[in-house]
Amino acid sequence: MSIKRYPHLAHWGAFTAVVDDGKLIRCEPFAHDTSPSAMLDSIVPLVYSDLRIRRPAVRRSWLQKRENSDRSLRGKEEFVEIDWDLALDLVAQENRRVREQYGADGLFAGSYGWSSAGRFHHARSQVRRFYFSGGGAVDQQGNYSWGAAQFFLPYVIGTFHPLTGKVTEWRSVAEHCDILLAFGGLALKNAQVASGGAGQHTLKPALEKLVAKGIPVINISPMRDDCPAFVNAEWIPVRPNTDVALMLALAYEIQRLGADDKDFLQHYCVGYEQLTDYLQGRGDGIAKTPHWASAITGIPATRIERLARQLIGVRSFITCSYSIQRAHRGEQPYWMMIALSSMLGQVGLPGGGFSFGQGSMNCVGNERIATPAPASPSSLNAGQAIPVARIADMLLHPGTAYTFDGQTHTYPDIHLIHWAGGNPFHHHQQLNRLVEGWRKPDTVIVQDIVWTPAARMADIVLPVTTTLERNDIGGSSRDRFIFAMHQAIPPQHQARNDVDIFSELAQRLGHRDTFTQNRTERQWLETLFADCAAKQHAAASSWPSFDEFWQQGYVEIPMDEQPFVFFEDFRHDPQAHALNTPSGKIELYSSSIAGYGYPDFAPHPQWREPIEWLGSPVAKTWPLHCISIQPADRLHSQLAKTPQVAANNTAGKETLYMHPQDAAARQITDRSRVEVRNDRGRIYAGVQITDGVTPGVVIMSTGAWFDPGFGQKTWHDVEQSGNVNVLTLDIGSSPLTQGPNAMSCLVDVVRV
Repeated sequence: MSIKRYPHLAHWGAFTAVVDDGKLIRCEPFAHDTSPSAMLDSIVPLVYSDLRIRRPAVRRSWLQKRENSDRSLRGKEEFVEIDWDLALDLVAQENRRVREQYGADGLFAGSYGWSSAGRFHHARSQVRRFYFSGGGAVDQQGNYSWGAAQFFLPYVIGTFHPLTGKVTEWRSVAEHCDILLAFGGLALKNAQVASGGAGQHTLKPALEKLVAKGIPVINISPMRDDCPAFVNAEWIPVRPNTDVALMLALAYEIQRLGADDKDFLQHYCVGYEQLTDYLQGRGDGIAKTPHWASAITGIPATRIERLARQLIGVRSFITCSYSIQRAHRGEQPYWMMIALSSMLGQVGLPGGGFSFGQGSMNCVGNERIATPAPASPSSLNAGQAIPVARIADMLLHPGTAYTFDGQTHTYPDIHLIHWAGGNPFHHHQQLNRLVEGWRKPDTVIVQDIVWTPAARMADIVLPVTTTLERNDIGGSSRDRFIFAMHQAIPPQHQARNDVDIFSELAQRLGHRDTFTQNRTERQWLETLFADCAAKQHAAASSWPSFDEFWQQGYVEIPMDEQPFVFFEDFRHDPQAHALNTPSGKIELYSSSIAGYGYPDFAPHPQWREPIEWLGSPVAKTWPLHCISIQPADRLHSQLAKTPQVAANNTAGKETLYMHPQDAAARQITDRSRVEVRNDRGRIYAGVQITDGVTPGVVIMSTGAWFDPGFGQKTWHDVEQSGNVNVLTLDIGSSPLTQGPNAMSCLVDVVRV
């Protein structure tokens, strides 16, 4: 045997690629990772999958008629394999035609998706850099993870940076916290992944420290298993989308008991008077009492009253998962959590205050000095950018006005889509609507590793290498390691890396030097490493040369001696460390938002009914609230077509979790196949019956590959694999942020 070993990295963890005679045989976890992800076992079958795109391919009628082809045949028509030179010529010619006729606003290169952990060969970064360096294109801003909060939090606390993981460290929480409230839970499955990869999975060890200290954890979620069993968390089941009503009632009760920290509110916040008026019902005539909230949330009023008393006079740490704000009016619970923590006077104290994303992603609350990880090269864009989740609106309604961040914009008219490294038919809502929009542009180009749904819906498909078939450098801004990613195997079939593809296209379009900057792959990696080293200089006493780093396979970044506490400096001196808000303080009432005059977005935290929830009139037709969660066995839709994931299906479909009471009412038995439906679509699923779900709620993982019947002239009436985003509602979370709405979704379930 000729065994060779190569250091490498994925979003779900660092590993060593073990190669025998040129063939990848396994992936061994990084030695410093005490809780590695089992997802590493799916890498080998992905690399050698039968679904690999082997050669460039073009949809048959597009090859014959180009931009005049029948676009309704996307996803239905066969592909014709062609050679690379012809494929690149076709892409370049179409790119030139659209730019000359329609300008930058005719080209869409947002290409949202996680792509790979490698920072140089990161597909989305490279497709954008290619278009931006060639004259610009329409981009996307924000993300599907915390897109609402990203554009909302600056109005309240002056920054969105805590969403990236820079929050009060777990060390501080374990040492000082007396009680932890987790809205949306602390799910270990989510903490397997971090954008850019990680050398350590840190949530489980952190939670084990909380358990050892005896710190009580309260899981406020529709799902019991949003906290691991060993935490012994108290589960308070809550109706989906009603968290803000609970928070308002807690605030009312704290006020009633005279326990609100008036000194903190006076010196560090503005707008408490307006919030008080709302809590007391002085404007709408409705006091936000525990009894009021009980009717909305389903939580007994006595438990809300007791929870308020539990928070008084102790060091409390309150966190919201990212999923809480992925809903209609999803900004409100984030705002009210900040207000609640401020009323308790906990902001900026060790182990106290508010936080975002614990249990939503690995590395949140990590021990690490505040220095950046390697970053992809970028270019300035001469084109416009739409909110990330408004892609279907843009494609369906060019020229239509929309509001965003206090301004009014107009959707461009897209004639060419170029997507690399992502799968919009996974992460977008209301997929049948996206299909309709996807068929509007003249041409769709997709670069990918395997035949994803996005590739099936393309006109031109270009095969791309996996990370193991190229060299790269990776790491997360909140992880303590930066990794060399050595090429372990040759490119499979006729796959090429994205950088080489875009270099060839740039050559044809006359801007190769601008795109490549006359650097080889090795020179780019050395440059990214040197840039990263320069930013570590003040904190890291020593730093290896690139050659030393490449041989070692990683470099470790030191952690601060003292745990980071979010807003600690602000609390110590609110003048010297004023927030980047108009007042320099935490804004519980925003004059800026008030000035926008949105009819359905108050300038203070507020309960308004979401468009779909269990208390809405439409619940009479669709009586179950469907929550879509991150899967435990894959990253979004990456790895979805591997044996490990297939083995976790139920009745051959994506699993739907349902309470016994709801199953019995529908004569549904455990592990049977069902149809999940609403007026936006129908999908198949396999049921698992559990009392760990709130009655009236069903839960499904995202990431099943959209399967309407690709390659067939007539598609199925029911989506085959169980892609829950067929059912979710494609609207903006609010006119302010236009974030994605996945969590405000009602359905019904019937036996098949």
